[in-house]
Amino acid sequence: MQINMVTALNSALELGMRENENVVLLGEDIGRDGGVFRVTDGLMDKFGEKRVIDTPLAESGIMGTAIGMAIGGLHPVPEAQFAGFMFLGFSQLVNHAARYRSRSRSTIQLPMVVRTPVSGGVRTLEHHSESPETYYAHMGGLIVVEPSTPYDAKGLMIKALRMNDPVIFLEPTKLYRLFKQEVPDEAYEVPIGKASVVREGSALTIVTYGTMVPVVKDVVAKKNLDAEIIDLRTINPLDEDAILASVKKTGRVVIAHEASLSFGVGAEISARIAEKAIFELDAPIVRVGSPSMPYPFPGYEKFYVPNALKVSQAIDKVMEA
Repeated sequence: MQINMVTALNSALELGMRENENVVLLGEDIGRDGGVFRVTDGLMDKFGEKRVIDTPLAESGIMGTAIGMAIGGLHPVPEAQFAGFMFLGFSQLVNHAARYRSRSRSTIQLPMVVRTPVSGGVRTLEHHSESPETYYAHMGGLIVVEPSTPYDAKGLMIKALRMNDPVIFLEPTKLYRLFKQEVPDEAYEVPIGKASVVREGSALTIVTYGTMVPVVKDVVAKKNLDAEIIDLRTINPLDEDAILASVKKTGRVVIAHEASLSFGVGAEISARIAEKAIFELDAPIVRVGSPSMPYPFPGYEKFYVPNALKVSQAIDKVMEA
């Protein structure tokens, strides 16, 4: 069936709730309204108000409540309406969700999946367009996932709902309805911690994820370049083996993400390549990302978010080095 990412996530949540009666959804307007982007549409009618819970506008309370639910034996799926709003629950996530397994010497598990829309490209304001993956990936106790396709979104969500650790599930807003893809009706898993080789090649490695994946694919196709495209899918744990294997094959690397360049995922990947495969490189690594500044007003968004031109220029720079 050809569906978009919103429908794929809705299907995954429904399947997860039918499979495990302990799965409970909570968040602002996720029940009767089905969420801002309708990801939870219809689930309250199917599972009732005790399993799909409309909460007050209080992200710290939502995350704290979800942590308590998880400790108590449920498998909560809290939603932050937008990624910037999730900062209000940051303390709960990094001080408690990320640490309970370590704090309790693994006697307490914390199964929960925190959902939130991320990234820009849809002309929204700053707190609606954040790319916060680095904050959460920095904490060793949080799994961080960001799909770029409907197929991966459904499979990664089902996998996350079957885990006993906290997962930060980042959903690129721009990709919610950008395209449709063939997705099975039944439940299936996409492995967490395993990158996807979207396109095989031998001249260049492009490591990317989230909103930048379709941009990179289009640029490579137009340039008719023999490039290998790696979609990380999981930010933490990072599939280092897939990245290094590709780098050793191609010798040239571009890393593209929408988040700010400073101290970001691209910087981490660059460091690992430098530490473990620097003598395999034929040219310096080039990164593509947003400026290290707060997200701008919508009128300036096109100057801030990386686009096809910036990716193309990065590829030219590496190939000509």
